[in-house]
Amino acid sequence: MNILLAGSTGYLGCHIVQELLSRQLNFKAVARNTQKLVQLGLSKAQIVEAQLTEKASLSHICEGMDVVISTLGITRQKDGLTYMDVDYQANKNLLEEAIQSGVKKFIYVSVLHGEDLTHLQICAAKERFVQDLQASGLEYCIIRPSGFFSDLTAFYDMAKSGRVYLFGDGTVSANPIHGADLAKVCTDAVFHHEQIVEVGGKEILSHQEIAEIAFAVCQRKPKITYIPDWVRRFLLRAAALLLSEAKYGTVEFFLNVMAMDMTTNPYGKHTIKKFFAALHVQDAEKKVHAGRGLRIGAVLFK
Repeated sequence: MNILLAGSTGYLGCHIVQELLSRQLNFKAVARNTQKLVQLGLSKAQIVEAQLTEKASLSHICEGMDVVISTLGITRQKDGLTYMDVDYQANKNLLEEAIQSGVKKFIYVSVLHGEDLTHLQICAAKERFVQDLQASGLEYCIIRPSGFFSDLTAFYDMAKSGRVYLFGDGTVSANPIHGADLAKVCTDAVFHHEQIVEVGGKEILSHQEIAEIAFAVCQRKPKITYIPDWVRRFLLRAAALLLSEAKYGTVEFFLNVMAMDMTTNPYGKHTIKKFFAALHVQDAEKKVHAGRGLRIGAVLFK
């Protein structure tokens, strides 16, 4: 079984690389900048350098491959690239190359409820590709995660600063999933035959509960400000008028999802408390290093 991984240097992609390595599976990882893959421990034989938005650079990239896994997508539109350029067209380029090379299966990571959110820029691009994949004739699997732990960093940062701001009454729930747990789901999909996999983390929590966990980790008394939902709706309209198209897509997605129930099938072992605790340790280490730097500077310039 030979696997090609696209989107290998992103948050999820890096976790999939580690999962494939731990299972000792035969795979190659595609990246525009290959240095990160070297740092992850891949050999030159496991690395393919390519720019997936440029179709000419993909020639023969899928030869000898049985399965393609793509986490390819952008959170923010930048460098002149849009969601349609990357989330749709780059994946479409890869799909066409996979078909031409006789790949048997294509696994694609989209987003939970993406099929119902096609009025949002990012979901319009992702779901357009989903439709092309489903019509391709290849065996496929669409993985729909509820969200990533990394998306919760804002909760931790607000709690660390002393106050968390929530839209509505804080009862909207979600069960985001850690990248390592989702990587296992993506790798399992190579060997299973489900066409749609909706998956979230092991804990289903309200935004209020997530905020309280963040405060507990930061050892701060919970201070939460509840923002009426009409403010969220107003911000959506204002952002559409004031922000560039490139910047609006991220805000549009965030402000819509924050008002939605984003819970689905629980999976995994990682907890949000441990994720926040890891962030807390990182902050403490940064303070130690900063303090050492100041002391060294004081000695040097004394």
